[in-house]
Formats: sequence, C-alpha cells, structure tokens
Amino acid sequence: MAATHCHLACFQETKLAAIDGAFASFLGGYKHNRFAFKPANSTRGGILLLWNDNYIDLQDIVVRRFSVTATVSIHECGTTFLLTVVYGPPRDSLKQAFLRELKNSKPVDASAWLVLGDFNLIYCARDKNNRNLNLRRMRQFRAALSFCELREIHLQNRKFTWSNERRRPTLARLDRVFCNERWDLTFEQHGLQALATSLSDHYPLVLSSLAGPRRPRPFRFENFWIKIPGFYDEVRVVWKRSSPHSQPIRILHHKLSSTASHLRRWSQSILSDAKKKLFMALEVIKRLDIAQESRDLSDAKLALRHGLKRRVVGLAVIERARKKQASRITNLREGDANTKFFHQKVIARRRKNIIQCLHHQGGWATSHEDKASLVHN
Repeated sequence: MAATHCHLACFQETKLAAIDGAFASFLGGYKHNRFAFKPANSTRGGILLLWNDNYIDLQDIVVRRFSVTATVSIHECGTTFLLTVVYGPPRDSLKQAFLRELKNSKPVDASAWLVLGDFNLIYCARDKNNRNLNLRRMRQFRAALSFCELREIHLQNRKFTWSNERRRPTLARLDRVFCNERWDLTFEQHGLQALATSLSDHYPLVLSSLAGPRRPRPFRFENFWIKIPGFYDEVRVVWKRSSPHSQPIRILHHKLSSTASHLRRWSQSILSDAKKKLFMALEVIKRLDIAQESRDLSDAKLALRHGLKRRVVGLAVIERARKKQASRITNLREGDANTKFFHQKVIARRRKNIIQCLHHQGGWATSHEDKASLVHN
C-alpha cells in the first residue's frame, strides 16, 4: 500500500469480527482515514475497505452476505461509479447463493460498475494448473457474469493469483477484477498488474491509471535520523558553510535547502543497500512465483523463497513508522514555526494522480484475500 500510493484499499478474508477507527488507521498506514467493513463470521470471511477522503469518497454503503457495495466519487474529476467488493465462500454449498447475490448487485440503471475481490471460483480451465475442475460451477459462474454484463480486466503479468504454498502447489486464478462497459469507457487508461506475494499466499493486485508521469518524491525529514551516529555532525558541517546571499531570509532558505539536499544524499548512502535488498527480495519472490506456475521448485529454491518472505517483515515495520510520521506532519494545518518547514515539504507528496512506474514485465494490481485490492485514482 505504501509503495503504490493507493487511495482505496480492499481486503478480503480479514477474519475480524470487529474493527474500530484506530485499528483501521493502523492497517491503512495512517493515511486512509475512512473505512467500512463486513464482519467475519467467527474466523471466516470478512471484508474491509480503507480510503483516503482527500481524494475519493464512498457513499451509500451496503453490506450484504458476501459483499460490500458503495458509490465511489473521485474528487478531482467528479466521476462516480459503483464498486462491489466480494469474498466468495470456499464451501460449495454456498456458491449458488453467492452467485445470486452477485446478480442482485447489478445496478438497475446504466451506472459504471466495478466488481473485484476473491471469488473462490474460476470460469475456464486455464485458470487452474491441474485438471481438478468443477465444470458445473464454471458454467454457473460464466452465466452470472453474462447476466451482469461484466467483462474481466486483463491481468497483465500473471496467470494465477493464488497458491496453496505446497511442494507441488495448486495454482489458481481466484482474485479478479470485472467491470461493465460503462466503467471501461469512463476509465480508458487503466491497467491491472500483480505484485510479489510477500507474506501472503495471494498476489496483491493494483488497478491504476497508466496516464501521465510520476511526480518526483519531495524531501521528508525522518525522525529516526537523529538516532543514527553522525547525524548531528552532518548537519553541523552543512550548516556552517557560507551562503552566497546577504539577506537573512535568503541565507536561512539557502541553509535549509542545502541541509535537506545533503540529508537526502546522506540517508540514501546509509539506507540504499537495505532498500535494494528489499526490492531484490520482492523481485526474486515474484520470479520464483512465476517459475512455480510451470515447474516444481527445488528444495533450495523453496527455502530461499520462504527466507525472503520472512525478511520483508522488517521493512514493513519501518514503512509503517514512516507513514505514521508523514500523516502527523501533513495533518498539521497551523503549527508553530519550527514545524512549518517540514510541513511545507511533506504536504507536496499528497497529490492526486500519482502513477506507478511500470516495467516491461509488469508490476502492480487490485484485490486479494487476507491481502489488499488497491484502486487508483
């Protein structure tokens, strides 16, 4: 969620019977300040929606047995569409009721409609890596999609979205994103891509706009810098440098700008290896996931994959702390003079239309169980 700068996140199979505002804010990295949820039945099911109301708003929220439906409004362009987040039941005895609910969720008018989540169903044989298929369920799922007039948004970089994580895994495409014709025409430039599984057995999916350049990341002061040996010496050396200006306000501005630039380079020199290791770990996990779709992995590769999954936990803790700090700073509207500089620097990163970097093999996505569906403005 931190890497994709998503404005709306959708979780399936939360296994949580109750969620309060503090816990929802914690899950959303203290950036998503609104939430709606469907409670889990004991430890089964559960759906959670988190969103940042600076960019979008969700209204007319309806919680059903297997889904949550809401009207999404995008502040920047004023566009609205209907969103349905589903978690299909794993039990066969409930799948018929789930498909009936999906049909009943179809908008009565010609509204743009987006449906996403963990369906726990497939509708064609290529959605699974073995021949253990329920043809009757596949036909029923196809019939429901046809009745709802839904088309699938193509997943650009993966064949499957779930693995049972065994030595010879069963792979299936359970997590999907569908839309009707009106939504497809309204949001012409969109793409769906998958991230590395990280700690999950589902692949996070990110649905995002593909138009426009990504803004450069502005300077942000990190609280943990002051705990690193040598930090004060670095600041002292830069601050004592002479300024080409003569006016006090310009001298102060020059010193602050120089200090910010120097601290950014200093931080990168310290943390760049850690970040590279994280991104390399995620890339290796993704490549092993892809390789597992076509062949069995050796014991050494499986051990490597499990070890890499454990190592990503450390950065998740750091990122959560950073996002919490950034949220506190950007929520300051009128603070004392000592915080004004940092507030002005950090607030620039809260912008609309932040688009993810894509490479030729793909990269980002929307929905998944115990994981997150991410919808970009």
